[in-house]
Amino acid sequence: MYSNRLIFKTSIDDKVFYLKDTVLVTFKHNRNGISSSQLNGGTCDLYKSVFNQHLSQDRIDYLENHDVCDYLINECKLMDIDSNFSTGLITLAEMNNLSIVSKKYKNVEVTAISTAGVRTNSSKAGDPASYWQENCEFHFGTINTILLTNVNLSKSTLVEAFMCATEAKTVAMNNLKIPSQYSNGYATGTGTDGLCIFSNTDSDDVITNAGKHSKMGELIAKAVIESVTKAIGKQVWITNKSQANVLVRLNRYSLDINDFYNDLDYDKFQFISKLQKDMKKPENVAIATSVLNLFDEVDCGLINKKEAFGLAKKIVDENCNSYPIKELLNYWINYFIR
Repeated sequence: MYSNRLIFKTSIDDKVFYLKDTVLVTFKHNRNGISSSQLNGGTCDLYKSVFNQHLSQDRIDYLENHDVCDYLINECKLMDIDSNFSTGLITLAEMNNLSIVSKKYKNVEVTAISTAGVRTNSSKAGDPASYWQENCEFHFGTINTILLTNVNLSKSTLVEAFMCATEAKTVAMNNLKIPSQYSNGYATGTGTDGLCIFSNTDSDDVITNAGKHSKMGELIAKAVIESVTKAIGKQVWITNKSQANVLVRLNRYSLDINDFYNDLDYDKFQFISKLQKDMKKPENVAIATSVLNLFDEVDCGLINKKEAFGLAKKIVDENCNSYPIKELLNYWINYFIR
């Protein structure tokens, strides 16, 4: 039986409960929806609840030899909810790092409920795969979002909403410049993200479009971007401030920093002391970002290495007044685009 610790209630009385390791949402009205879960995934015309659960080590150990859907059904029994009308997501992210954001325009309301772990599993669509489908595998670090709206969406509109919410998650990742762990690119999500979207079939207000040109699409995107951004900050402390750092930016095109220090002609202690002061200065972050953008242009085949090398050297030599930052940038330039 779930506890009575109510942490949020929507305008149509959907109730969000906080359990020890689970956030449970129960619906007052009839809900259709679309879910990426293995429990009642795809589209369904009648959902009564949804949950997002943190995986403890005991649960991870159990899942290594058990079916995920069976596990989720059993969790429904423990929470005293009907597994035939529920769906659920699992993650390593802690539920106390949950973020809930609501957006409203006139009579339309959208609420996004997100958790996000992105340090170890962030990836870009198209990166080399980390596994193939043969046996059940678990890879940790997940962005899970539950999206609720008070209006009525058809199945096709739910799919549009799913697309819009997925793109919005990528916007949140890119706004924070989160790198992929599997390539030099920016992450578009993690390898194990989950998303569930629900509409109110009791509502007479039927929305027929949830794309980016529609107000519904705008509300969905804004709610998801804000909730995912806040959840990332809570779970892994990645924020706009933490990302405004030359070393953080350079880490996307990672090199062994020890090799750099072994070839350094400067006094290492003085160099690091100066670097710590200069690496967060906005002008140095901007210069480093400009150089890395040229790396990206080469990777995408938009400009050739020779042009990128000359431009990168010019940016650094003519604009960078910090000798540690200049040394670092030139080292990266010589390695990646010479």
